[in-house]
Order: sequence, then structure tokens, then C-alpha cells
Amino acid sequence: MNRLLAPFALLLALALPAAAEPFRLIISDLETPLVPNSVVDLALTNGYFERAGVEVELVRVQQTPMAMAALQAGEGEMANVSTDALLQMVARGTSDLRAVMSPNKSLPFLIAARPDITDPAQLEGRSFGIGRLGSLDHSLSAKVLAAKGVDMDRMDLVPLGQPAVRAQALLAGQVDATTMSIGTWTAMPDRDSVSILVGMDDYFAAAPVTTKVNVVTTEVLESRRAEVEAVIEALVLASRDFQDPDLWVERMVVARPDVAREDLMVLAEAYRNSWSVDGGLTREELKVTTEWMYGTEDFQGLRPVGLEEWTDFGPLETVLRKLGPAEG
Repeated sequence: MNRLLAPFALLLALALPAAAEPFRLIISDLETPLVPNSVVDLALTNGYFERAGVEVELVRVQQTPMAMAALQAGEGEMANVSTDALLQMVARGTSDLRAVMSPNKSLPFLIAARPDITDPAQLEGRSFGIGRLGSLDHSLSAKVLAAKGVDMDRMDLVPLGQPAVRAQALLAGQVDATTMSIGTWTAMPDRDSVSILVGMDDYFAAAPVTTKVNVVTTEVLESRRAEVEAVIEALVLASRDFQDPDLWVERMVVARPDVAREDLMVLAEAYRNSWSVDGGLTREELKVTTEWMYGTEDFQGLRPVGLEEWTDFGPLETVLRKLGPAEG
């Protein structure tokens, strides 16, 4: 470069604004998952973030504790984490985290059983597979069954660990019923030999618990609020589009060629009414969530936390005013 021009080039570079850093979204999925978490990957690969005006980079970790640690270490601006982990951190003194939306608020759980069990009341006196005593599937299913007048304490609870193991135990006749996700159900071989006793929509209606949220720090809310809102907008629009089962399947065939199209269609039809089409946060459901979680063993001895200590509805409300309500 001409020596006379070099100082002017330096001054020009200093005068221009720095290129914006990508907005890093931390997720605990190492590949495109099935419903509902697939919305984040699909929003990125199908241009939703770009159209909302934000450059997003996914940071993949394993499980919520690593996502929380990465967020607090400044390795991302937003993280998808379990609600119970967030509440426990706030109850123990963390004051700078806020949930701003949930693209995957409800776990797509159902209760499957032997075909001769056609009513939840028939479960009393039968064996029921759980992850462990006090696990999420155990405590949530206890709430669901209680809403149907069934006392889970009158069942023979069998701790079996992971959902795939519980599903296999059900197929083998080692337990009479168990809780699993719609993804585990779809992946089961010979599932014609068992039946769905409590479906996904029915399960969530009985236990409207918001199990996962997207969280940011208060510093990010202050310094990068426009990008937070753009990310929310992209995920809401993607969720609204993916209510169309055919569209979701077409996108997933590309993202997950290892999953049979017919299995994807089963998932799409089952989840079509469960997408977070309005951002996934409501005060009523979060109140139910908090009350339920404080009744579990993990929250014994922890101080109650107010909704304002761990949520900020402002960004989502701004987005919904812009987009309007979802159809239907």
C-alpha cells in the first residue's frame, strides 16, 4: 500500500462500525432432532433467521448444565435449557438470567400400555416403567394420571432408566405401561403390539408444564435486544409454518435422511397442534410449571421465586404485536 495512503486507510477502518458478531444460540442437540427441537435447526437451514435480519450461529453442547455453563461463560448469547435448571439457579441466587420464549415448551410425552389396558383407571395394581423415582417422566405422569383420577402410588413402579429401555421393556411384557416421547414411540419396532393410552395433546392438557425455555442474560437483553427479538420472530414464524405436516416432513427428509418418511409423517401429524406458534410463554402455564416443580424433590428447601425474577415477556410481546396472533 502507498505509504501516504496507509494512515488514511487506518483512520477509515477505525471510523467504520465493526462487523456485527453472529448471535450464538446454544442448544443441547448434536444433530437435527425430531419434534419439537427441530425448529431451531430448520429455522437456520431454511433461512428464517436471515429473513428476520439476524445472523445466527448454533453452538452445540450436551445437556442443560453445559448449555448453562456456556451461556454464563459468554460462549453464546441465548441458550435452550430446562426450566427446572433455570429455576434452581435463580432460587440459589443467580439474578441475571431471563427466559424470553420457548420453541419447545412441552415434552412430546405420551403413555403407552399393553393393548388390554384401555382406560387409565386400569393401571392401578399394574407395573409402570419409570426412569427413576422422582424423574421428570415419573413426576409429570403422576400429575397426568392424578388429573384422570388415578393414584400412581397404587402401581408397581419399576425404575428402568432411559426411554428406549422402558419402551423395550413394554414390548417384552416386562411392564404394563410406561411414559415415552412420540419420537421413542415412532422408533419402536412392532409397536402394533402396544397402544397409546394417553396421547400427547391429552398429556399436556393434564400437565401444562413448560419444560424448556430460551434464556438470555440481562446484559444481552440490554445490548442486543433487537437480535433477541429477531431470533424470537424467526422461531415463531418457523413454528407456524411447520404446523403443516407436509412442509415439516419435506424439510426433515433433507435434514435427517436416516429417518423413514413414513415415521416423519407420524411425528408431524402427532405434533401438528403443539408447535410454539405464539412463542411458547404464557403466565398461566409458567405459574402451573413453578407450582408443580416446587412440589418435586429437587426443589425441597429452595426459596420460592417470582415470575419477574426469571422471565421477561417484553421481547416476545413486541414480536407478537408485529406478527399478530397465529391463525386459529
